[in-house]
Amino acid sequence: MLVSLRPDRTGAAVASGIAVLGFAGFHAEGNFRLGALALILAAALFGWLRSIHHSRLILDTPTSRIASAAQGYTELFGHGQPLDGTPLLSPFNGLPVLWYRLLMEEKDGDQWRRVSEDESNASFLLDDGSGQCAVDPDGAELLITRKDVEVRGDRRYTQWCLIRNDPIYVIGEFTTLGSIDPAHDSARQVRELLAHWKTDHPRLLERFDLDGDGQIDMTEWELARAEAKREVRRQQAELHAAAEAHIMRKPDDRRLYLISDLDPNQLGRRYQLWGWLFFAALLLSSAGVATLLAR
Repeated sequence: MLVSLRPDRTGAAVASGIAVLGFAGFHAEGNFRLGALALILAAALFGWLRSIHHSRLILDTPTSRIASAAQGYTELFGHGQPLDGTPLLSPFNGLPVLWYRLLMEEKDGDQWRRVSEDESNASFLLDDGSGQCAVDPDGAELLITRKDVEVRGDRRYTQWCLIRNDPIYVIGEFTTLGSIDPAHDSARQVRELLAHWKTDHPRLLERFDLDGDGQIDMTEWELARAEAKREVRRQQAELHAAAEAHIMRKPDDRRLYLISDLDPNQLGRRYQLWGWLFFAALLLSSAGVATLLAR
């Protein structure tokens, strides 16, 4: 299967910068041409390293199943589903979508000039057959191939979107809300609950001052401790019984957070191809810099 060469937004920005610098450098002279080539070299190096890093990360990270995925940095692949409630509607055509990015341009002579760009930030579900996971698109690189273009008078609208049952790949921070930490410390939770009860001294006396002397003696304190243990066990049982909610979101560190409608192999090949293109630009700009310096 052929892989489209359209990069993600950061890669597209780097490639556009190289093209602009290349055009400027071709028409420049002397130090200006050398400076343009040096900037192309730096941008190509960044693009090459980024593309290779992303391709290796995607191809080397095993795809997990939602039901058994470990907490932390994880790769998932399944199909998109909407969250319950009011559906997200596209401003482009009014149809229900999971996510959209809408670019509006106006005709300026023979060119199209960008007027505005709107992108949804509502979460949606990923279902891989073993479970469902909410996906928060905030802060993600979204590499989406589904695109609709329509010209209305002097305006052109381009929409990228995800719809129900689209294949969805995501790599990011996987978290299960409401799950119990296996290393939970019941004794610590009892101490914290007792400390909380102490902050409401009248209520504490009402519950555990059996002899009414206005003090909590050792026997009454042990009664309070036993009650706190029962309360902690009850809370833990409720949490264990509750349905777990999985969510995928942007990692706190600088690691890649990517959402796409391509499968991992297609994504890996795409980044490899862009890596070769950036590498070619790196070699050409290096040769140009070396030639100018040798004069």
